[in-house]
Amino acid sequence: MYSYSSTTHAQDVPDNFIYLAEVIPYVEFDLRYYSDNNFIGQPIPGYHGNALIVSLQSAIALKKVQQDLAYSNFALKFFDAYRPQQAVDYFVRWANDPDDIRMKAQYYPNVDKDELIPKGFIAAKSSHSRGSTVDVTIISLENGQELDMGTPFDLFDQKSWPSDTTVSVQQRANRQLLRSVMSKHGFAGLEEEWWHFTLFDEPYPDTYFDFPVK
Repeated sequence: MYSYSSTTHAQDVPDNFIYLAEVIPYVEFDLRYYSDNNFIGQPIPGYHGNALIVSLQSAIALKKVQQDLAYSNFALKFFDAYRPQQAVDYFVRWANDPDDIRMKAQYYPNVDKDELIPKGFIAAKSSHSRGSTVDVTIISLENGQELDMGTPFDLFDQKSWPSDTTVSVQQRANRQLLRSVMSKHGFAGLEEEWWHFTLFDEPYPDTYFDFPVK
């Protein structure tokens, strides 16, 4: 888990993009694609630094989410934000390599790798590359622990769907808490991933950026 202050920014980003730490000074995150703790098992091309970048509009909305959660002694924790197109391209190349299944048991135990693209788990375009999508969960401000959402982040399985009823009542309630507070501040969820949210009025709905995260 990492925390960046508002003074942290390692590069100039395009106009209307911002380091999230400039708006939320102490933001908790675990940038999975900068590490080897992800479904491929290694750092992903395009992630050259440990930082969260988003459009200015989504940063402002996320600050409101954070403030709202703080009243209940909760906060957001981020797994990903802006994602370069080169990273998405790498995901597709990996998905078409039948020999690399080193992370299968952890991330896609019930899906054959050659089904990841046909079933929509991996796609050639990602809303993350438009700059206004984030992958998040909720943590307790008392102990920093994540709320139990029923599955880990990035589990390619129907159990990750927000509507899945095989998880417990409490896990469904935690998912609903996340979904409701994100929706309240202008984010739309994804039906297949409890952690994925896109700003409804995103500024670049048709543009897929490729500048690196650093």
